[in-house]
Parts: sequence; C-alpha cells; structure tokens
Amino acid sequence: QVNLVESGGGSVQAGGSLRLSCTVSGFTSDDWNMAWYRQAPGDECMLISSISSGGSTYYRDSVKGRFTISQDNAKNTFYLQMDSLKPEDSAVYYCATERRTFRGVYGPHCPLAFGDWGQGTQVTVSS
Repeated sequence: QVNLVESGGGSVQAGGSLRLSCTVSGFTSDDWNMAWYRQAPGDECMLISSISSGGSTYYRDSVKGRFTISQDNAKNTFYLQMDSLKPEDSAVYYCATERRTFRGVYGPHCPLAFGDWGQGTQVTVSS
C-alpha cells in the first residue's frame, strides 16, 4: 500500500517562502511520476509541478521561476520550495504519485482518482 505524508504548510506573508515535503512509502516501481497539486475554494484541482524518474520537470506558468520541485531519493521525500509567494498561491496543496505522467490530469476536486495522494496541507499567503 502506497502512503504519502505531507508537511510544511502554514501561513506566510506575501513575498515569503515555504517548503512543502512529501514522504512516500510503499511505492516500489522504478518508473514514477510525482506531482504537486493545489485547490483553492471555488477552483478546480490543478497541477502545479511534477517530476519524473527520468528527471523531467513541469511547472505551471503561474509558478515558473518561483517554485522548485526536487527529490531526496535516500529519504523517499519530495519537496516543493515556494518562494516569492503571492496571496493567489493560497490553497490546499497535495502531493501525488503514479507510474504515468500527471500532465493533462486535472479535475473538479482533489484528490483525483489517479494515482496515490497525500492528505493535503494548507498554505495561506496574506497580503
């Protein structure tokens, strides 16, 4: 059974930084994709960033240059470093993992019926 545990959310002022962590256990495939999604009230569940076992990364246009996805294989942990945060970044952030790519995968509500998901962590950015 795959289990994902997120941490690192919280409240910060605009321009500040947060780092989200996602520790994965039980995922045994050598081929994987890991993603960060977010959902704000009234918005759909949207893909923010992803990274694959092959090293390719994806960033949503609105976070390019501000967010960085990374991994620590020894710790089975993925990170989302979020800098220059804006109030519109406020949302519940979820990590997810799957063998297939997350690109093009979205829906009305997180978690989606695709892959395995964490429980979500709240990020609030005040102006």
